[in-house]
Amino acid sequence: MTGKIFTVLGIFVWYVFLASSLSAQSVTLRYGQIPSSIKTVSAFQFVIGQRKGLFDREGIQLNLMPIEGGADNMMVALNDGKVDITRTATPYLIQSVLKGSDGVAIAGETATPIYSLIVKPEIKSFAELKGKTVGLSLAVDTISISTRKLMAMNGVIESDFKLKELVGTPARSECLRKGECDAVPLGQPEDLLLMGQGYRRLGVSTDAMPNFQFIVSAARKSWAEKNKDALVRYVRGLAASFRFMRDPANREEVIKIVVETTGSSEAIARQILSLYFDPDRGVVPKQAEIDMKGFNGVIQVMAEAGEVKPPLPAAERFVDLQYLRAA
Repeated sequence: MTGKIFTVLGIFVWYVFLASSLSAQSVTLRYGQIPSSIKTVSAFQFVIGQRKGLFDREGIQLNLMPIEGGADNMMVALNDGKVDITRTATPYLIQSVLKGSDGVAIAGETATPIYSLIVKPEIKSFAELKGKTVGLSLAVDTISISTRKLMAMNGVIESDFKLKELVGTPARSECLRKGECDAVPLGQPEDLLLMGQGYRRLGVSTDAMPNFQFIVSAARKSWAEKNKDALVRYVRGLAASFRFMRDPANREEVIKIVVETTGSSEAIARQILSLYFDPDRGVVPKQAEIDMKGFNGVIQVMAEAGEVKPPLPAAERFVDLQYLRAA
């Protein structure tokens, strides 16, 4: 009897030791989020990763921190040490590094997004946008660059329309609803919701920019070098989240989570996933990879827009693939 007690006690002590070890290995990472994207499909990988325990499995606790002030403040928060990792559009990372930041992309998030140019119901062609008000993001943003290219492809140049600068899909959507904007680029699900209300889609961003690296996870090199193990585990959890999201066997569960997260209908959720994956349009990475060709594409269009001066830097200056390779 005594032997059995000692055996049970030994097992108990072993479990306590194991739990203590796992707890000691657990790392909390401060992740900077763009407030306007928290409830959109573009940040959906974190909802999946946390709900399915994919980050927990790697011993990573994500402290998701909304950074107020828009997408251009994400790199500011990273450079100031307010977050360990940040979500950022590649143009903001590029600009920050060119100004002296030691920020670097460590994983891919949204690859080539699909932004719809949504217009008032009475506007039926690009030509009718002349003299109208178009709500765009900041000039450096690929949303603005791709929309300008799309409009130029269809005969509407910068001097043909009035510009209203609005950062974030919710702000642009509200401008259109209020009638203060005649046209705005919108992501999902806002574009599909407004189309269901009678607004029109004139075109999509991929008509003008079919391949680019839109959003990345970025960290400071100096911090990353000291926290390689944590970053590798973060990337591994992120990759698992994307694999879950893309797996056709998980489609119904993903649709349910989209509905709960975005507040959109099941029909809209199905349209979004069909738009992304039937066929695969390269919106969602396969496992957090960075598209280097797409990254160079961003540098090229930034140069065309006058946001980067020649000689043009190579994408490798802004990317560190060691964490993806290790993961």
